[in-house]
Amino acid sequence: MRIEGAVALVTGANRGLGKAFATMLAERGARVYATSRATGLDITNPADVARAAETYQDVTLLINNAGIASLTPMLSAPTMDVARLEMETNYFGPLAMCRAFAPILAANGGGALVNVLSIISFFSAPGLGSASATKAAAWSMTNSVRMELADQGTLVVGVHSGFIDTGLAEGFDVPKHRPEYVAGLVLDAVAAGHEEVLADERTRQLRPPVVTPDGARY
Repeated sequence: MRIEGAVALVTGANRGLGKAFATMLAERGARVYATSRATGLDITNPADVARAAETYQDVTLLINNAGIASLTPMLSAPTMDVARLEMETNYFGPLAMCRAFAPILAANGGGALVNVLSIISFFSAPGLGSASATKAAAWSMTNSVRMELADQGTLVVGVHSGFIDTGLAEGFDVPKHRPEYVAGLVLDAVAAGHEEVLADERTRQLRPPVVTPDGARY
């Protein structure tokens, strides 16, 4: 789809990758609704999601960027509270946004839907077990949503990347992508009609094949 002239809604747009998306979309000629909890859209709150869908009826591009991650192990964490919050934010929240905006995208010609996932969609790492589980679930959800929205002509894009230089990656002494680099890759993919963004070589190497019931691999 064309970015110029699109009407985009970006969640988690107050900083980091979300802010880069909002800025770059505007630079490329889109009209942007830059949302966050601070502006009244908490994606874990059903009332907020419903209100957003009522308000932003002209959206043609939804970017589900909002997410959280913590260094929380699966078994030794004192409670499951963080795991529940991560699942609500990284899986149920984006799913709620997909459900709320799918009819809007259909009414506006199909458009596109982007789910920001992660390289940890593909594996678990010490201390990231909880976050990895949410991103794996979100990857599976993205693939299912893509199949369900195919008939209405909605492009569904899954985004996987190594570390991005945002607040979520603070404390990790590793190479990191600039948010603008990843945002540019994603918008280029949307414009080209590509269903997946693998932002770096390590992500491409680790991405496991998916086999559909009819034996197709992708």
